Amino acid sequence: MKFRLLLILSVAGVTCSTAWAQAKGQNNFCTQTARAALQSCQVGAQSDLLLAQGKCDNVADPAQRKACRQQASADLKDGLDQCKAQQTVRQASCRPLGQQPYDPVIDPANFTDKIDNPMFPLVPGTTFVYEGQTSGGLVHTEFIVTHNTRQILGVTTVEVHDTVTTNGELTEDTLDWLAQDRDGNVWYFGENTEELIGGRPTTLAGTFVAGENGARPGIIMEAHPAIGDFYRQEFDLGNAEDFAEVSNLSATVTVPFGTFTNCLQTTETTPLEPDLHEGKWYAPGVGNILTQDLITGEKSELIRIELR
Repeated sequence: MKFRLLLILSVAGVTCSTAWAQAKGQNNFCTQTARAALQSCQVGAQSDLLLAQGKCDNVADPAQRKACRQQASADLKDGLDQCKAQQTVRQASCRPLGQQPYDPVIDPANFTDKIDNPMFPLVPGTTFVYEGQTSGGLVHTEFIVTHNTRQILGVTTVEVHDTVTTNGELTEDTLDWLAQDRDGNVWYFGENTEELIGGRPTTLAGTFVAGENGARPGIIMEAHPAIGDFYRQEFDLGNAEDFAEVSNLSATVTVPFGTFTNCLQTTETTPLEPDLHEGKWYAPGVGNILTQDLITGEKSELIRIELR
């Protein structure tokens, strides 16, 4: 009964806090969004506990039933801790992003039919091949710029087929949709992604299409990046929330494909994985040449470019 009451109160809290903010005439939309996401996460964790307890009630052995309930309580704590960690990242993002609603105006007439941003050129028929050794084995990634297009929010986007294999086994299969505006910014309009184990899909988490269910496009590469720029790369609350910050404009990077100067470095974070801090380096005229987990040091390096 206690947790059912918590669940009801938490849901009520979302409504009351939003109504209170509106009554006060506040425009702290970023903070309000972070608060709503926190409360949703907490309600979800409590809901999971109720379901787990119901399953434990059907364990006949008393000792196993007790252990089941203890595990359920531990899972609740872990879930609530994760909610807090996500909230910390979202709140931190509100400082550089500002408090206005994230609702970019997308005018199809403001987009071009090609992507030629010097730091992220995507020419159909080009395949970027990356490899890196991780704790899970050798990861091989192919980023294939296809000749396919898709209309999203009236914009003709380029379709990219991104595959990841680990020790020769397909572990991720994704379609990305991107387009460039007339100023040179490359926008990310969505993805259809699935992770696999043993050849079978395990999750579609992260899949979104701009304009559907409140999802918004984000910028994957700015036209004129400047150190300190902080921006959304995608926005589908609770599902796809990547941020990027420009960290360096003159890095020198060596990967198997070659040595490059005047490289752009971005640092990416997401509240959905609060411990993730990922660096990406882009070479002029080439695009992404290196991705590195800044915590573990694991890398994915460009080894070759193929024309198909």
